[in-house]
Formats: sequence, structure tokens, C-alpha cells
Amino acid sequence: MKFISAYIQEQRRYTKQELQKIFDFTSWETEGFIRLLNSYGILKKVRDSSYQLDLAQLAEADFESIEMGEDSGSGLYIFNYVGVLLVGNRVIQCFPKYLGNVTQPIQEMKQILKVLQMYGAKKQTTGLSYGGEQSGSFNPLAAMLYILSDYHENGLYENFQELVEENGEGEILWERTIFQGFPIMRDNKPYYVDYYSRCTAQDEQDYFSRLHSCIVTDCSHQLEAAGLLSLFELAGAEPSQERLSEFGEPDSILRRLEGELNIQYNSRKQLVLRTLYAYIAHQSGSSSMEGLSMYGTTSFQLVWQEVCSCVFRNRLHTPLAQLPIVLAPGYDKQVNLISLIPSPKWFGYTPQGNRFHKQASETLVPDIVCVTPDSFILLDAKYYCPQIAPDQPLRGQPGVGDITKQYLYQLAFKQFICDHQIPNVKNCFILPVAGEQVINLGEVSMEILDAIPLERIQLRQVPASLLYDHYLNHSTLEVSCLSL
Repeated sequence: MKFISAYIQEQRRYTKQELQKIFDFTSWETEGFIRLLNSYGILKKVRDSSYQLDLAQLAEADFESIEMGEDSGSGLYIFNYVGVLLVGNRVIQCFPKYLGNVTQPIQEMKQILKVLQMYGAKKQTTGLSYGGEQSGSFNPLAAMLYILSDYHENGLYENFQELVEENGEGEILWERTIFQGFPIMRDNKPYYVDYYSRCTAQDEQDYFSRLHSCIVTDCSHQLEAAGLLSLFELAGAEPSQERLSEFGEPDSILRRLEGELNIQYNSRKQLVLRTLYAYIAHQSGSSSMEGLSMYGTTSFQLVWQEVCSCVFRNRLHTPLAQLPIVLAPGYDKQVNLISLIPSPKWFGYTPQGNRFHKQASETLVPDIVCVTPDSFILLDAKYYCPQIAPDQPLRGQPGVGDITKQYLYQLAFKQFICDHQIPNVKNCFILPVAGEQVINLGEVSMEILDAIPLERIQLRQVPASLLYDHYLNHSTLEVSCLSL
């Protein structure tokens, strides 16, 4: 199968004609492509206007979605997705909106896919993490990536058989040795020069080992044809020359896999078997690439928040005793910072008119809290690309709700900060940017809240690739790099 690959930028506006040209579709194929991705929330349609054209690469809040009608010819289309998509033989590499006017961000995509993999593994998100599911939501791309990466890490699926050998190093089978062996008698005592012993050896002709080998080869060939081996930095593999058809009809293969699953209790073996089962069960025609296959997310803002939280060492859930400050009297050493934020109280009246209240379980939850001996810093990871320039209109910025919540976070910790006499208090939005330098974009305030008084919210654009490097290496950055 010949694959057509293209890079697409998240939230950039595309016309129907552009999509048709990029992916070499017919008009009918373009309609089906649009409707399929729209049904998954990956592709959205917005009104065709000069206002929309000016909003390329800005925030989702800046556009108005409209329903997909019978005629999808009018309007503009945006991809609300970061990662890789396979639609039939079309390979779509969606890169984040903050990368700007690049055409083929190959190295950036490689790094982002590693971040998505780690994020998916941490959150156990099936849409991101490797592995197959025996359900209608089976993801062929994720399954093929799992099968190939697991093979490189753990080798082929193995079954072992017990054998009997002569003079081996395993357990001696005395009963068999006595009844079948030829002893040498000396002083009325038998001495056995040769003996039988038990050994365990890999069954190289095991059906499931051969099946695994065949599917590993098939996955490698498909990923290579789609140009995805290099993107995911995976080595190809061809451990088998057998074809899948040589293992029997699909129903027969599935029954044998079910039987093997019933007798295997090793976690890795079970996962491999389940993935092989799903891979075969969901194959269609000659290629498992048909239909939609995904490796990515429609909520990249959650990935950005997780990266920032890890890299800047979020202390929100750290016990107070482990903070780098001398704890003031009256504070429980075992509780954490989030427990200091009170939750709402709801008041009501009984039928007799007596007043009562109920405590809500949810409360304000800051993204990131950094604590040093002399500073208390509230960071909020915002996945925005704001336009703040003297000769251009203000667009793409976080909303009023984001601003007021950030002020309230500081207000919630005001007593704690005062009790511990922490002199420096800072509030900041962290925004992703391409490049290598932290950019001081300015600050935002609300006059009605400045009067309390509370710290204004500073804006810092931080190199996303720098944070990704630290995230992937499990290392941290000092908050001082933001120069707050």
C-alpha cells in the first residue's frame, strides 16, 4: 500500500480545497474524511470569514463552532489534535499550534511523541499508551507500536517444554535412572556413570511464538511503509518469513489464542496475547491500517499541565513537613497544601426550619505551587498562544475565569503565607513557545482584585522543548529561570 503523509498544524484554518489537495483526495473522499474526523472531535468546522482567517494558530475560545450539515463545502476546518493519525493510507502528523509557521517539524514531532508516550503510560490512558483492547475502540496504530516496541524490549513470546536428557545439569530423575540405567556394582553398591535429568528448553516451533513473530514482522512492514518507524524512532524487525494465512483461518487463530490466554498468568504474556487477539480480530481486508487509527490527544493542554507540574516540582500534594520552611505552630505536618484550601459550604433548612450545612468535596485546585525558604510561587500552565502587541488587537489570551481563579489561589494561601512570613509571593501563567529563551510577555491584572491587595499575574513564554527534555529525563528546573 502506498501512503500519503502530510504535516498539519493544530488549530490552523484549512479550506476544504486545501485538505483535498494536501491529501490527494477526490471530492467524495474529502467529504468522508471530514465527517469521520468530525465524529471523533478531531476536526471542527468554523465559519468562513475574514475574522476566522485572522485567528490562525490562536485559542479555541476565539472561534465559533457550527454543526456539520449535509454540505460541508463552505466554512473552514481546524484540527483539534496533537499526534499522529492514520486514515486509510493517509498519514497525518498534527503538530502543536505554538510551533508557528513551520512546514515539517520532524525533530519536534519525535520529541512530542515521546512526551505523549510517557504521559499515556503515567496516566494509563489507552488512547495514548501502547497496547490493544478487545473492544470496538481498538486502535491499530497503538497496537502495532506496542507489538514492535515490546518485541525489541522483551523478545518473542516464549513457551517452554520439559525434556529429559542424559547427564544434564538439571534435576536428576533417579527413578528413571535406576530402572533404565546400567549401574556399575562395587562392594554391592550400584554406581551410575550415566543418569537421566530434567531440563527446560524453549519450544522454537511453538505456535504462539511463531504467530507473534509473524505479526511483529507484519507490523514492522506496515509502520515502515507509512514512514512511522523513523518518526517513533523504532528499529524495524523481520523475525519471520511466514504469512498470517499459514496459521489458519482468523476464527481458528482466535480460538487458539483464547485457549492460551486461559492457561497463562504472566502479565506480559497476557498483554501480548490480548494485543495479538485484538490485532487479528480487527483486521479488515489486506491491511489493519484501514479506518481511523490514532496516537495522540485532543486535549494537549492536559499534557502541557502535566509536563509543567513535573518539571517545576509541584508541591501541592507534598506534606507540610517536607516543605523547605520551618512549619509554624498549629499546622499539621502530615497534611498537604491542597488541604489548606477550604471547600464551599452549602446551607439549607430542615422541615422544622433549623439551619444546617453541607461541605462540598471539591475546591479550588491550583496547577502548580512552588515553595522555597523565601518565596511562594503559584504557576498556572496555560496552553495558549496570546497575541499581545501594541499595533494588533488582543487575541488568544486566557479568559476572565482563568484570571480570577489565579487570584483566588493566592487568596486561599494568604494566611499560610502570612503565618510563615514568606516575603516573596508570585503569580504566573506559563505558556508554551518555540525557541530556546524564556520570554517575559508582560502581566495581567484586574483592578477590583488589585485593591485586596494581590500580586498581578505575570506571563512567561517558556521553551516547550526545554521542558519536554526535562520531563523525559525525569529532571527538574528551578523556578528562578522564570525571573519572576
